[in-house]
Amino acid sequence: MSVIERKVMSVVVFRIDRRSGVATYLQIVRQVEQALRMGALEEGDKLPTAAQVAAATKVNPNTTLKAYRELERAGLAEVRQGAGTFITRTLAEPGPGPDWPLRTALNEWLHQARDEGLGREDVQALFRASFEAAYPAAPES
Repeated sequence: MSVIERKVMSVVVFRIDRRSGVATYLQIVRQVEQALRMGALEEGDKLPTAAQVAAATKVNPNTTLKAYRELERAGLAEVRQGAGTFITRTLAEPGPGPDWPLRTALNEWLHQARDEGLGREDVQALFRASFEAAYPAAPES
């Protein structure tokens, strides 16, 4: 495994929520887009193979290929026959963007939560509750 493949495998860890109501391939697309926005993925980075994603998430490899085709249609990735799927552009703003202070504060909070013994599920639940309080869903009409 190359340095780039190790980097991407450590950066892109797909989490599939089968109860979310969101198609699995769209969850993969959105997670890649988020990694691009956060600067975790950059132009030239290689995405994990469909087989690697399938092994890690128990998702059918064709689902991953569908997600990668969607990323290709959006101009975010390209498939190079025999080489893999590569990122073609980023969604991150160059340099520290307007969200930089918030991102820094959030990263510090996450590290503090981990250091105080909160597990992933605890942090996710706390974040979801806080997020819903700050951004309540629009009432259905």
